[in-house]
Amino acid sequence: MPVNSFENYPMSWKPSIDRTKKPIYKSLAKQLREDIAHGVLLPGTKLPPQRELADYLDLNVSTISKAFKVCESKGLLSATVGNGTFISYDALANAYLLEDMKPNHLIEMGATLPDNDSYHPLMEELKGMLKEPNYEKWFSYGRQGENLWQKDAAVKLIQRGGYETTVDHILFANGGQNAIAATLAGICQPGDRIGVDDHTYPGLKTAASMLNIRLVPIKSENGEMSATALELACKKENLKGIYVIPDYHNPTASQMSIENRRKIAGIAKRCNLFIIEDAAYHLYNEKPLPALASFVPEKTIYIASLSKSIAPGLRMAYVAVPNKFKEQISKALYNLNVSVSPLLAELAARTIVSKQFEVLIEKHQEQTLCRNKIVHQYLADYPCLGYETGIFRWLLLPGKITGNEFESLAARRGVQVYAAERFVVGNSCPERAVRIAVCAPKTMEDLEQGLNILKHLLDALN
Repeated sequence: MPVNSFENYPMSWKPSIDRTKKPIYKSLAKQLREDIAHGVLLPGTKLPPQRELADYLDLNVSTISKAFKVCESKGLLSATVGNGTFISYDALANAYLLEDMKPNHLIEMGATLPDNDSYHPLMEELKGMLKEPNYEKWFSYGRQGENLWQKDAAVKLIQRGGYETTVDHILFANGGQNAIAATLAGICQPGDRIGVDDHTYPGLKTAASMLNIRLVPIKSENGEMSATALELACKKENLKGIYVIPDYHNPTASQMSIENRRKIAGIAKRCNLFIIEDAAYHLYNEKPLPALASFVPEKTIYIASLSKSIAPGLRMAYVAVPNKFKEQISKALYNLNVSVSPLLAELAARTIVSKQFEVLIEKHQEQTLCRNKIVHQYLADYPCLGYETGIFRWLLLPGKITGNEFESLAARRGVQVYAAERFVVGNSCPERAVRIAVCAPKTMEDLEQGLNILKHLLDALN
């Protein structure tokens, strides 16, 4: 029997469970999931202390702890040392942004896509490859030891983004998302804790959830990860590593200062953290800043992908890996892929070595500047954070409307944007904001139409 009477006692959650279904902790976890899904427990709700809940249900504390751990591993709960356990703000958010079920009539301003200028030169290069006498090798398995010149091309591209490395550190992956998943699988164990920005790339969230890796939100300061908050989290949360996007941070479009890159690198050294540096957008910098990896290369896994800077279908990423992590990540990539596509690896390398990629990036930059001018014309009265050289912006919303509400409202009017709730981590409170992809609309006319719809929605909220 419970020690205390809870008849009139205020508790944020008073579950009733079927004790005939064993084990009980799974039954309790199921009840928690259902109450979150049905709105009985709202995001941000603080759950009762485990001992209190155990007393109320007349169960062992270990049973409550197991149920909470099951739900925490699914991203439904966020536990902070000294603060308790909360329903995650992203518990109900959909982090899978590229779904097949998206209606075709929407003007795409959600997915971060470059413009279409790269497609024709890539097609011409591909046609030339397929006319070669030994073209059939592009459709076989890639073999280790045959791609040294391709790794040299990777080094050239990474140098263009602000990081000096060598071919002996390079691994190939089937895109940035593949590289992130393989890195987590290779160097982390289930239950490991990784520090991230309080709003971060959804692909990291889904990969971490699949691998039962806990993401710990690190507070921001002046639009970038706070070094002070990171150092505190290292002490309280037993972090194993951190994930950062220093250039055009996704989704907030901010840029990490050189000073803060040095601070973060120093903390990684002192606290023995690995760093995953996602350089998906680094090539959009007109004058690249030194990569965070430049300050702590022995701790940093640097991922340079091509889908955002050249073409989404060019599923290639170059991973510069310190020697201490190379074997684990190499094995993880093999287990996930066996090999990358020789066709795409060769196409990417030829595009880089021929300097065609420089032309493509210049065209992307011109298009991006032009499109951002149109954004300023329509949204000049609203805080739309980011840079004119970036392919997406972070729109702060007026009034009290949430990102989720605005995303739904925009979709009903024919425009796809993505709410802050899709990017928020754990018990961090989501900003009232949406991410707007500037280069995703197929034409300038589509962009203007989409922005016009968004402006009317924003005007109506003021």
